[in-house]
Amino acid sequence: MLPIPPLDPKRYQLEELLAARGVDLGWLNAESSPYGTSNVARWSIVEADKIIPVHYAAAIADNPDVLQWTAELKANALKRQQASGAPIASIDHGPSLLLLGPTGTGKTHQAYAAIRELAITGVVARWTVTTAPDMYAALRPRHGIDSEAEFRSYRSAAVLLVDDLGASKVTEFTEEVNFRLVDYRYKHHLPTLFTSNALPRELNDKLGARVTSRLREMCQNVPVLGQDRRRRSAA
Repeated sequence: MLPIPPLDPKRYQLEELLAARGVDLGWLNAESSPYGTSNVARWSIVEADKIIPVHYAAAIADNPDVLQWTAELKANALKRQQASGAPIASIDHGPSLLLLGPTGTGKTHQAYAAIRELAITGVVARWTVTTAPDMYAALRPRHGIDSEAEFRSYRSAAVLLVDDLGASKVTEFTEEVNFRLVDYRYKHHLPTLFTSNALPRELNDKLGARVTSRLREMCQNVPVLGQDRRRRSAA
């Protein structure tokens, strides 16, 4: 891991997040070895900034279940580091989360906030981020593209965010992709953050019984309810 110079908290919209979590800017920007937790946190913040859309660049998690999930992933990573003697604590195994709720209630906001939440901890989370429709589009067979290699990049991601699961029309292709993805990550205990507009009772119809069964076991289901935040913003 390369040394990362001190960060401008305004550039990365960190001030409110650091204050909310009691993280000292002096600690974050302290000189440290490439494997020191301060440098790892700076590296993680820079990497998170590359994958978080501008709309969610300042997102801060306020859902207790999301905060508990990120805390558990961090704790697991530290335990594995201690047991293995690795120079860096990295997230590669752990629980998964499924955020369920109507359109506009803030599921995607909480998901990207979770990425920022983990970034400031000094624990590495190598995220792969997609929406379900984008994933299906990337995996459709086409000339010059190895669809199986593309699939493995999602299947084996250290930490995966799939936004809008169940939003696409159900086809044999989407059912196969969903099952192969969820089944692999379920078997290997790979931490995954899903969001879906489907209600719990609709999951079977949108995803199929095999996928729904695995999701219920591998994920904590978290309802994200309330009014449509986009409508409130427009008003």
